[in-house]
Amino acid sequence: MAAAAMNLHHPSHRKLLRRATEATPLTKPDALVVPTIRSPHRLEHAVKLAAELECQLVLLCSQKWSSAATATDLYRHSGARILAVDVPEPHRLALPRFRTDALLRDTVFERRSDLSAKRNLALLLAKQLGWGNIVFLDDDILVPRSHDLRLAAGLLRRHEVVGLDNTGYPDNSVVCHAFRAIGGPQDSFVGGGAMAVRTTRVRSFFPNIYNEDWFYLLKDRGLREVGVAGKVEQQPYDPFRTDERARAEEFGDLLAEGLYWLLDEGNDLVKADRGYWMEAISRRRRFIDHILAHDHGQRPGLADALLAARGRLTRHITADLCVSYLDAWRRDRETWRKFVHTVHRTDSPDEALSRWNITTPDNKRVLTSH
Repeated sequence: MAAAAMNLHHPSHRKLLRRATEATPLTKPDALVVPTIRSPHRLEHAVKLAAELECQLVLLCSQKWSSAATATDLYRHSGARILAVDVPEPHRLALPRFRTDALLRDTVFERRSDLSAKRNLALLLAKQLGWGNIVFLDDDILVPRSHDLRLAAGLLRRHEVVGLDNTGYPDNSVVCHAFRAIGGPQDSFVGGGAMAVRTTRVRSFFPNIYNEDWFYLLKDRGLREVGVAGKVEQQPYDPFRTDERARAEEFGDLLAEGLYWLLDEGNDLVKADRGYWMEAISRRRRFIDHILAHDHGQRPGLADALLAARGRLTRHITADLCVSYLDAWRRDRETWRKFVHTVHRTDSPDEALSRWNITTPDNKRVLTSH
């Protein structure tokens, strides 16, 4: 089973990463950034980390689902320096208008998430407020040792990005979770849920698509300098709870796995032409069929989720769409680089936030220092 699947899917991309093998000077992160949609009570771990590290904690909240004011009130006496922000809907932010968004707008592929916008906002805030590095941390990630965040930040002297190993619940797409469920040797890659980034030069952005963090790690033709060090733990979740999750992931997962397949083989990303994507789509369909053929009820909801992913793949995704998206993404990278040059330094968080049309009342955007 495994041998047949290897011709259809690369279960690991670990060889593309550079693991720390020598003593690395520890560095305090300038800021810990948590994009959150959950209850502020779920942020206690991040607050404790920031207090221990004595670094700025930035909570990027979503108004409807999470509240900056509640988070600030809850942790006012935590000893952490907290900048809590109610981030408006992405289209209300004064961020660049990306061609990738326009391409997918009003289609089944349009992603109704503010995660990418929040991460891009954090990169811009870092440039404005003079943070040389930041650590992204999702609100469902635990860091057993704060030392590992200092280690990751220290490695940014040699790498542009440093991911932390996830030793908790595997963080994969629905299709990759399904492959693991039938006994496949599925690995997980580093991701934006626990990632230190150098922000002295903000050359890449997070597109609004599933696997946005994998795209952030890319250059136009290859992979940026990505290191790996330290450990984090993803909290458990059910990847097969809804079919919609598989549908929403499929386009981004196909693109990312297809691009990283080329990198695994030592190829340039320019090889991702129409012919390549016709092959990649066929390979993906056969991979999903392979998993379905070996599914014997290992996980409730697995088959339904895979059928949903397969339906999205076969009915809606074409090689021409893949080529068009990557063309738009490359142009967006240039748009982003030019845009970043218009961003100037300030010592005022209020001034920095107002640049992006964040005008939440003061009682919902509070900076606390202890």
